[in-house]
Amino acid sequence: MRIPKRRGEIESQQKRVFDNHLTPEKIARLEKDLEDLEKNLLPPAAAELRRTAEMGDLSENAAYQHAKDTLRRMNNRVLSLRARINNAIPIAAGPDAFGKITLGTTVTLKQNGRTVTYQLVGPQETKPSQGRISHHSPVGSALIGKKKGDTFSLKINDAQITFEILEVR
Repeated sequence: MRIPKRRGEIESQQKRVFDNHLTPEKIARLEKDLEDLEKNLLPPAAAELRRTAEMGDLSENAAYQHAKDTLRRMNNRVLSLRARINNAIPIAAGPDAFGKITLGTTVTLKQNGRTVTYQLVGPQETKPSQGRISHHSPVGSALIGKKKGDTFSLKINDAQITFEILEVR
């Protein structure tokens, strides 16, 4: 049987960009989370499920239902982490051999008289407040393939902003 989907759900799935580019640090954090979950959190949760199952009638046992839901969420998290790790595309830091900006490059720009530094990362790791922008963002996509000394302009919110690339590392 096919489950019907709402139009908004279908549209949001079509807009979603699946990009598995991750920095080696993020992959290591995911692996650490997975190991911690499998070794430290799952065994006690399984033991709690066994303990509550011994209490009697499973259909009316709230503690059993709670333990089962907790274990199910943990197992789903394990599957999710494994999928993210297996599908991860590691990002190499720095520009390519020709000095051109690629994913993983840290760039210092002069933007309307002020200096800003950005690191180009995958969309899963963006934090603009910390200078980590996606290569799918307007500035990030404009930077790909450029070199130190290049200038480019973007129209953002009806304003033309000019950027000059000061440093590429």
